[in-house]
Amino acid sequence: MPVLRQLPRWAWIGGGALAFIAGMVNAAGYMGFRHQSITNLTGSTTLLGIALGTADTVETVHWALSLLAFVVGAMLSGALVQKSTLKLGRPYGVALMLESLLLFAAVPLLDRQWSAGLWLASMACGLQNGMVSTYSGMVFRTTHVSGMFTDLGIYLGHHLRGLEVDTLRVRVCVLVIATFMLGGMAGAILFGHLKEHSLLIPATLTGLCGVLYSLYRQRTAVP
Repeated sequence: MPVLRQLPRWAWIGGGALAFIAGMVNAAGYMGFRHQSITNLTGSTTLLGIALGTADTVETVHWALSLLAFVVGAMLSGALVQKSTLKLGRPYGVALMLESLLLFAAVPLLDRQWSAGLWLASMACGLQNGMVSTYSGMVFRTTHVSGMFTDLGIYLGHHLRGLEVDTLRVRVCVLVIATFMLGGMAGAILFGHLKEHSLLIPATLTGLCGVLYSLYRQRTAVP
């Protein structure tokens, strides 16, 4: 694994903000009518396997569409951003505003307890996760933290053996884990007051991030 020395400030701010937003979205999914994780595809894939194994057609369709929606979101990210390497100047603003629209569209469906709302939210998370992919060879994910915890464990093992530790990677892991957890906490508090309408908050924040990034991009005049 490459040893990285720096990460631009905008990537720190954006990565932390998006992980916080993803934590809020996931909390809304867990506390909603299906108690479903929106960003955890490992669990969703397991539940699809269970539905197939128990010949539950309704659940099979639901989980298959949940997974497909996430992939479609990542596909949209690939079409918009075009590269997997994190770089200032790419059309992240457009992708973020599209994610915001998907989250806004999910709210009235979730309010009626329609699973289609979860699929739209899953698509939004796939879009976000595909957009923030890698920086200088370092995997940079914002919608789930399994890999971050794994990397922390690996680097702790390296430290115990006296090997060189990529301190920047450790800081990124701590940032994403902490902000995702804080997002989950904020999402739980908001859900207690707003129920499914709590998703309007991350939708608004995502749109705001998209607008701010677009303004920042114009100001820095990056082609």
